[in-house]
Amino acid sequence: MTGVLAGVLGLAVGLAIGTFGGGGGVLAVPALVYALGQDARTATTGSIIIVGLVSAAGLLARLRARAINWRTGVAFGIVGVPTAWAGSLANRAVPQPVLLLTFATLTLLVAVLMLVRTRSSRTRDGLDPESPTEGSGTAGAIAVLATAASTRTRVVRAVRVITSGAVVGFLTGFLGVGGGFLVVPALAMMLGLPMPLAIGTSLLVITINSVSSLVVRTGHQQLDWAVVLPFAAVAIAGALAGKLTADRMSSAGLSRAFAVLLLLVGGFVGIESALSIGGL
Repeated sequence: MTGVLAGVLGLAVGLAIGTFGGGGGVLAVPALVYALGQDARTATTGSIIIVGLVSAAGLLARLRARAINWRTGVAFGIVGVPTAWAGSLANRAVPQPVLLLTFATLTLLVAVLMLVRTRSSRTRDGLDPESPTEGSGTAGAIAVLATAASTRTRVVRAVRVITSGAVVGFLTGFLGVGGGFLVVPALAMMLGLPMPLAIGTSLLVITINSVSSLVVRTGHQQLDWAVVLPFAAVAIAGALAGKLTADRMSSAGLSRAFAVLLLLVGGFVGIESALSIGGL
């Protein structure tokens, strides 16, 4: 019965990863803790295995569509390797209710930011600014300014990749969520990638971060493979189905749906962990 329940939950996790390029860990950790009765540390390790395998499968499915920014994804992932190790070590020192409350708080924050960004983008898209007319005498000055702006843009982008990658890596190791629910907003909001490209690139980052986190965790938790394996197997199938859903949705629709998913899960986990800390 446990294996069947794990398979059903795995389908939901796979659909989330395939559709949104993240959110699998956001679902997997609560599912393993509240539905399958695992403690938070065992659940975060199992979640990393599940999300890592599903992300790798989703990444392969997107190779033909070329919906991956390899340069950004590899840089993002490599920067997060040492911080993912640090997060995995920190995970062992934090009480379970505090770990889950941190998870919930971060999930809710990201959801709100994504909803605000989606609304702001819709407002900007409704404007129709007039394009300025360029005179021939200003062409040289414009070219110089454009070059300087391009240099600044590259520097700012590099700083954002390093900062975001380090933070996401730490939180992947600490919370066991793969980082997709952070990577997708970071790629879309901070680096300006279109949502479909952000989703594909996030799968590369999640795979790298998951592997680095597991290296540190190996041997520290006894996993229930009768739960983890069927969960992961069905989740992979769900991820492939989720990709078909993502291909039929607009960027704005994907962003809103992802944000609503985060709000629901973050709210549930936040209430449960707060009650646990309060002894209720």
